[in-house]
Amino acid sequence: MLGMLVDERERKEMEYLIKRELEELILDMQDKRIDPLVRRAMKERYRILFRLFRKVAEDKECRKYILN
Repeated sequence: MLGMLVDERERKEMEYLIKRELEELILDMQDKRIDPLVRRAMKERYRILFRLFRKVAEDKECRKYILN
């Protein structure tokens, strides 16, 4: 088991960076011109980032980024 000790400022920075990446992925996944194989890789990246986001963000913030 690995752990990480961060203060509040670092947690907020991580939350901000992950949010921006999730938003970028959401926009890119809506583009119909993207190849299905690439889209699948993007969805997997989204899932990984979202799991990390859940560890640093509050539940209220996480609900905004749940994919349908």
